Amino acid sequence: MSVFAADPYDPVVVRAGDAEQLPEIGHCLLADASASNGALSAHRIQLARGADGAVPHRHDHSSELFFVVDGTLQVLVGSKVITAGSGDFLVIPPRCDHAFRAAPENTADALIVITPGIERFDYLRQVARIRRGEASRDSLLTKQHRYDTHFVTSPAW
Repeated sequence: MSVFAADPYDPVVVRAGDAEQLPEIGHCLLADASASNGALSAHRIQLARGADGAVPHRHDHSSELFFVVDGTLQVLVGSKVITAGSGDFLVIPPRCDHAFRAAPENTADALIVITPGIERFDYLRQVARIRRGEASRDSLLTKQHRYDTHFVTSPAW
């Protein structure tokens, strides 16, 4: 659940107990674009050992920032796979193909921020429905432009 700022200069506060959890995909939804007046969208991922986080994709209009809180995250950046550990920070610029997952022998806990914000919590909820078998992966194909999440193929991934 996002807390909406009434004024562009009001802080956005999301208490841990109020954040929406999507356990099927290891996501904790913090603040969608509408909560931050378009400045950012933010969520936290907590992935099991070797678990997939996102398939290769790109965002045409936003940068995606990853801060690894704990564990080890593998991130596809273009055609390279970067391994990031606790305390590491990565910024993926717009139009750069990327994906992420926990490293094979490790869990991963990371904060992800997209800026400027994209209203994407409904996208993440749909991914959770797909993981539960309630929707097909193809259900996202028609929504790529809406969520600025464009699927790509990657030989490196």
